[in-house]
Amino acid sequence: MPSRKKVRVAVIGCGVISELHLRCFAHNPDAEVAAVCDLVPERARRAARERAPGARWTTRAADVFADPGIDAVSVCTDHASHAALACAALAAGKHVLCEKSLARTAGDLRRMLAAAAARPDLAAAAVFQHRFEPLPRVLRELVAEGAFGRLVAATGSLWTLRDDAYFRKDAWRGTRKGEGGSVLINQAIHYFDLLLWIAGGADAARAFAANLGHEGVIETEDTVAVALRMRGGALGSFTATSAGMPQWRSALVFQGSAGCAEMRDDRLFSLSLADKAAEKRVRARVDRALAAGADLFPKGRDYYGPGHQAQIDDFVRAVRTGRRPFVTFADAAETDALVFAAYASAAREGRASR
Repeated sequence: MPSRKKVRVAVIGCGVISELHLRCFAHNPDAEVAAVCDLVPERARRAARERAPGARWTTRAADVFADPGIDAVSVCTDHASHAALACAALAAGKHVLCEKSLARTAGDLRRMLAAAAARPDLAAAAVFQHRFEPLPRVLRELVAEGAFGRLVAATGSLWTLRDDAYFRKDAWRGTRKGEGGSVLINQAIHYFDLLLWIAGGADAARAFAANLGHEGVIETEDTVAVALRMRGGALGSFTATSAGMPQWRSALVFQGSAGCAEMRDDRLFSLSLADKAAEKRVRARVDRALAAGADLFPKGRDYYGPGHQAQIDDFVRAVRTGRRPFVTFADAAETDALVFAAYASAAREGRASR
């Protein structure tokens, strides 16, 4: 039976993304932000004062885990701390929603999956909010159903600009120890995930990576090119850079033997099928899906999309009803594992070229 009480949530990490989490939890009538936590006292105080009136603040995550009045935590910290915080929260009996990247390393990922498996009674959800948006969902269905024929190629890209000040603002950014990488594991991971999710996954990744625009500022990549072998036999590719001119440009293309669909900047750019009657039916289906999802709220920053509210609503329902969240740790781990495989490949290529 569903719980009748509100889910009491603590948000850990009061940086940029926490503002969206706090707003989305506040908008959910079945949730209540009971606490906020950050290592920097002023950030925690400000988050409580401005985003979660009535919530207490602390600089110690241990205080959150020890509080029997906290049901769930939302982890919005740097990548390197995700595993320790999520594992400690699950061990303390708290449901967990963790921002991307779920983990910084393959070892961290294994620890998080083991912690979640040890507590199947708890919701362990990972943030891939674009999976909740109507266009990716309907494209995934169409690809799986064979609407475009046999998938032969899937390609994606993300071009954005992050200046040196962005990396210098937070010491963990652009470091192997703090972030695990850069553009692929951070800015581009959502579109990498969508490419994989819509196409049905991949079982191998090879990559080249370089720092082409932030020499002397970061130690990780700002540009990456990944080749993929998709599970269904199609070939794939993904490129990304945070050293480009556009502020934010994304593209995903799914090419099948009977048709093709292309997303640009989160919108359907083109859809073409050899069978024009079938194309008309598919277009009508996409239009219905987009209309049904038009009221997702709040949108937030354009590149975050509207999915955070839908994902947080899903997480709250999972906590209250005991059902599986839509994106579990295990679901997100498939994308993280391919990110790590790409990085390992890029490192081998880099050593070979020296």
